[in-house]
Amino acid sequence: MPAASHISVANLTKTFKGGLTAVDGISFEVPAGSIFAFLGPNGAGKTTTIKMLTTLVHPTSGTIRLNGLDPVESPHDARQSFGIVFQDPSLDDELTAYENMFFHAGLYGVPRPETAGKIESLMRFVELWDRKDSPVKTFSGGMKRRLEIARGLLHTPAILFLDEPTTGLDPQTRNYIWNYLKKLNEERGLTVFFTTHYMEEAERAAHQVAIIDRGKIIARDTPAAIVASAGAASLEDAFITLTGREIREEEASGIDHMRAMRQAFRGGRR
Repeated sequence: MPAASHISVANLTKTFKGGLTAVDGISFEVPAGSIFAFLGPNGAGKTTTIKMLTTLVHPTSGTIRLNGLDPVESPHDARQSFGIVFQDPSLDDELTAYENMFFHAGLYGVPRPETAGKIESLMRFVELWDRKDSPVKTFSGGMKRRLEIARGLLHTPAILFLDEPTTGLDPQTRNYIWNYLKKLNEERGLTVFFTTHYMEEAERAAHQVAIIDRGKIIARDTPAAIVASAGAASLEDAFITLTGREIREEEASGIDHMRAMRQAFRGGRR
């Protein structure tokens, strides 16, 4: 794998029982310190790809490298190198914000002497420290998203995966989250891999974009280059030109993401 890549995928395929090929021989590289948008219609293979990248699903064939690690052969080490914010809420609403962070620190093996300081630093960074003792069930959707991002960064990962992180949030909160993520990318060199249905987010934030449709990558370049090659006025117009206008079914969600991750760390699955 080239030293400049944090994520390297080659000929990645996932076929489920019954013969459904959700991901069909895709290949791409994500340079270290870049923001990479992975786009596609519902059912295109985005969620299955993220599950393979984050050790929740084993590929049928092909290779993945995360920071030089094989997530199939070394899943525990690979998990230590990335953080993830799931599409669906994964916080424990009955716990406080601090307790959610503390539980995650233990899950990822953050050294106990460092835990309190890291939690405070990140919660201050996302402007939630004053609510550290509040039950998460009292938080707004935007506050929960900010806490999930802080939690995903708690073990200082090199890569942050974000699966539709701003769905359902108001424009002010979406803008806040993206300003925060871009600051982390610029100041710390954090590699960000995200999916979204908001094309303007990808056009504004991503250094590179890959579009997947029916399990295959059909375009990969800078947002401006994809727009130009499609002869479109915007990335949204280019996306529709490339993938068509028909409404798609949602991709099957499969397993509960956070439960699977917890089981994996506890040795419940490889």
